[in-house]
Amino acid sequence: MPGTRKLGRTTAHRNAMLRGMVTYLLENGSIETTLTRAKEVRAMAEKMITLGKENTLASRRAALAYITKEDVVAKLFSQIAPKYANRNGGYTQIYKLGPRRGDAAEMALIKLVDDEAAE
Repeated sequence: MPGTRKLGRTTAHRNAMLRGMVTYLLENGSIETTLTRAKEVRAMAEKMITLGKENTLASRRAALAYITKEDVVAKLFSQIAPKYANRNGGYTQIYKLGPRRGDAAEMALIKLVDDEAAE
């Protein structure tokens, strides 16, 4: 169930971390992080892309309330969301990378799906 993992942080710290990671994912296209964080980021990133597909003032304001950079919101509404106009969810993929060297945490790569390759 998405959104129920505490990730060893207080609520405010967890929300700030997830907002930053979603912003970074939408800005750069991929993130290397732990598997549990990737699963949490996936849920919020897909919600933001779905908001971007509506392209109304209310959805733009809702995205601005969560994403920390205005230029990333502009990119979301002008480039990212139109790319997934014919797709109903599943905008991200998670690839498992194996354990991290220091603490053996399961690492993963989360990236946006290339919709042009599928067509």
